[in-house]
This record gives sequence, C-alpha cells and structure tokens, in this order.
Amino acid sequence: MAKEKQQKPPMPPLGAWAPAVALSWLVPGGGHLLLKRTGRGLLLLVAITSMFVCGLMMRGAMFQPQSGDILTTLINTGGFIGDVASGILYLLSYWLGYSQPDVAGAVHDYGTKFLVTAGLLNILAMVDTFEIAVGRKD
Repeated sequence: MAKEKQQKPPMPPLGAWAPAVALSWLVPGGGHLLLKRTGRGLLLLVAITSMFVCGLMMRGAMFQPQSGDILTTLINTGGFIGDVASGILYLLSYWLGYSQPDVAGAVHDYGTKFLVTAGLLNILAMVDTFEIAVGRKD
C-alpha cells in the first residue's frame, strides 16, 4: 500500500498577497486592515506601536550592521533586521534623528529589546497577513 503524495496547491499570484504583506510591513496591522480584519489589525497596530514607543522612551539603542567576528556580525545584523521590520516606526525614528548610543544599564537594555521585539512581532503579523491573503487562514 503506497501512500499517495498530496499535491501542494499552486502559489497564488503575486498581486493577490504582495500589496497586503507590503502594507503590513510599512504600517503595523495595515495588511490586516486592508484584508478587512479590523479587530486584529487595530490590535496589532496598538501592540507593536506601543512596544516600539516604550523602547524609545527607555532610550533603547538601534542596531546597525557591523562586521567583525561572527558573533558580533550575527547579533548586530539580526538586531538591525528586527529594528527595520518595524516599518514606518523605524523609518520615522531614523528620519527624525533618533540615535541613542548603546550604554550600560538595565533600562536601556530593555528598551533595545523592546525595539527589536516590536519588529519581530511585525514579522509575525506579516506572515499572518500572507496566510490570510492566500486563503490558508480565516
């Protein structure tokens, strides 16, 4: 008894999901709002923005990609990706000149983690937007 291979459904066209995912990156919760998931979109907008603003108020540092040993490269590049994933929140803070040096202290360290975590949460929101847009999730 051979098991039959399950056929994967074909990938939906780029135009069906790319605008929602791009908007989801740019404006946290924006992709959900575009897909008429208002409650989830507003919740994500408030949660991600609040986390990012708390990170700024704690004077968290923004990561910049740096080269050097492998650990330094991984930490700084990963942190930078997490920061940039916050979309317009990161872009506005960068354009408005927010530049906090990385200093010792628990509050500053938590602020840095809040900034990165806001971006990581936005990445999860982007994945959720994609799955809703292609019909894999309600």
